[in-house]
Amino acid sequence: MSDFSEELTRPGSDDDQVETPMVSGTGMHFPWLRKHLDSVATGGKKKKDFAQTTGACLSLTQEALLKHQWPRAAGFMHSYLQTLEDSDSSKRQAAPEIIWKLGSEILFYHPKSNVETFNTFADQMKNIGVLNYLKISLQHALYLIHHGMLEDASRNLSQAETWRYGEKSSSQEILINLVQAYKGLLEYYSWSKKKMELSQLDKDDYAYSTEAQNIFSHSWKTSVNFSALIKTPGVWDPFVKSYVEMLEFYGDQDGARKVLTNYAYDEKFPSNPNAHIYLYSFLKRAKAPRAELLSVLKILYQIVPSHKLMLEFHVLLRKSEKEEHQKLGLEVLFGLLDFAGCRKNVTAWKYLANYLRQILVKNHLGWVQEEWKTRKSWWPTFHFSYFWAKSDWKEDRDLAYEKAFVAGMLLGKGCRYFRYILKQDHQDQRKKIKRMKKSVKKYSIVKPAV
Repeated sequence: MSDFSEELTRPGSDDDQVETPMVSGTGMHFPWLRKHLDSVATGGKKKKDFAQTTGACLSLTQEALLKHQWPRAAGFMHSYLQTLEDSDSSKRQAAPEIIWKLGSEILFYHPKSNVETFNTFADQMKNIGVLNYLKISLQHALYLIHHGMLEDASRNLSQAETWRYGEKSSSQEILINLVQAYKGLLEYYSWSKKKMELSQLDKDDYAYSTEAQNIFSHSWKTSVNFSALIKTPGVWDPFVKSYVEMLEFYGDQDGARKVLTNYAYDEKFPSNPNAHIYLYSFLKRAKAPRAELLSVLKILYQIVPSHKLMLEFHVLLRKSEKEEHQKLGLEVLFGLLDFAGCRKNVTAWKYLANYLRQILVKNHLGWVQEEWKTRKSWWPTFHFSYFWAKSDWKEDRDLAYEKAFVAGMLLGKGCRYFRYILKQDHQDQRKKIKRMKKSVKKYSIVKPAV
């Protein structure tokens, strides 16, 4: 693969531009390319013109990439590099970005590729594709981070941070913000390590105060980088999390709340469940009133009704004195268990079993019937089949018990799931099953009562 890097840095010759589509500068032959070009003809004459040759190379490179044929793709890329000398200015200007995208993909997966080769290629492309300098620098840095070369990645981003070309456009400004933010993430990583080390020092130790001062000065620029970036509408989850952690560490609770509130509620930002999860976690740490917690989780429920935080949402709703909240608490549990991924969630089934009994004791039969009427046609097969009864009892008896209780309440004694669990004679579950049978007989929504 080093030949690929050498080809990029080798000056092109007149011969290269015409003849090397079939033979590279390193003497490698490409029979697939010759076969392809030989098959392209118009009026019995072979098409050998420059544009069609490079176009064929591009198509064959893309085909090889789709098939994960990395060495073959690298061979075609040798010939496609001629596009940099194309007389068509639009093709010549578009070529650097195409070469970078395809070339970096090849170098990332090629079995003979290495970091040195990738670095050489990236540096060369930054000079050739000057308009893509910032994009290439970002991707180059991410490649280095992927290989654990954090200092090299930070150096790379520092160079890009001071780079300018022509008048500063809005797109260039966003890219510079991204460069600064990713550099900030690396600095945050260093800050986080130092903070952990600091927590292990004696607070009366001189080293503690010195280290604390270093952490503060080190994080200030990082915070500024994050602050500038997350004002631009978009999904900035890792930057927001890091920024808020630093704000909280230095006691700026109001600043952290403002950042998270804006991230979650500003209409210019795309809908993002993580924004509400971060805000809820912050409010919970800050011991915010229940009303604030409910407000955040209600929006999350509308976006992701199967999220694990819905169990916390249910508990908060159940504790509320408002009847509308208590009714919503039932809806949340049914909604959570509509999803296959929650089918074996013991806590969810336990909450539903207990809450059904509590609601029916309070004579809210209508609430249960309202939720059940849209599910009675598919929940019995989805949750309460004979197959699931045997499987659940074998894998998790606590899960089987809770589901059987719910099945009995909703479907009565005729439910196969309920009958199967009822017949199991197991010492640890005997008393629970007896209580379940008694409750189902008294509170099942199926009439006449069991």
